[in-house]
Amino acid sequence: MMFEVQAAGALYDEIGRSYSGQRRTDPRIAERIWEALGDAQTVLNVGAGTGSYEPPDRDVLAVEPSATMRAQRPIGAARCVAARAEALPFADNAFDAAMAVLSDHHWEDPIAGLREMRRVAKRVVVFQWDNTRIGEFWLARDYLPEFLATAEHGPTLAQRAAAIDADMQPVPIPWDCQDGFFHSYWRRPEAYLEPTVRQAVSVWAAVGSQIEERAVRALRHDLASGVWRQRNHDLLTLDTAELGARLLTT
Repeated sequence: MMFEVQAAGALYDEIGRSYSGQRRTDPRIAERIWEALGDAQTVLNVGAGTGSYEPPDRDVLAVEPSATMRAQRPIGAARCVAARAEALPFADNAFDAAMAVLSDHHWEDPIAGLREMRRVAKRVVVFQWDNTRIGEFWLARDYLPEFLATAEHGPTLAQRAAAIDADMQPVPIPWDCQDGFFHSYWRRPEAYLEPTVRQAVSVWAAVGSQIEERAVRALRHDLASGVWRQRNHDLLTLDTAELGARLLTT
């Protein structure tokens, strides 16, 4: 089954209303991102959403196509302009660095957007998932097999990295991750039963309400019966997990 790829701005105008409450900066992931920015003083955040992971000690300009997301940026957040990654309205090398956090998979042309980031900045830093490994995560593997075709749509993360000559480094995800992205609750499966948690993750919008309801019913049953614990007992003693998160840096 394939799902229609929706432009990032339109998608988040529909599903982004709860993002500011669920999608927060995790300090351990932020440390990796900010370290990768090096000594950059001017930073462009592309697909910036509500402003998570924007470094507080740099001169940041945000780019976000969704009005719903822009409206949720907190008071004091970096200035944000409405623009698309594929057509950044800036001169060559206008910034010391450009960053993107879990956004390029929503762009209509991820490679074009990444190349635009490379054009306008001297350094590019991207935090993203290796889409060839989504099927290894228990939530996709056991409850959302329909999502796998969507996750594998478009260029692989390795292809995206190659397009901008970027290195890829793994980023372990802590068991108590403060950011509510798709993989965050890998050791806290009960969280996926909460509607507010699912509303802040685009995966559920991608698969649709019927598949979402079926997956939640199955997960609730497996948690109650002990099946989930039996399948995933090896995760319960881990403080961090290598789930395919990668940091791309040029």
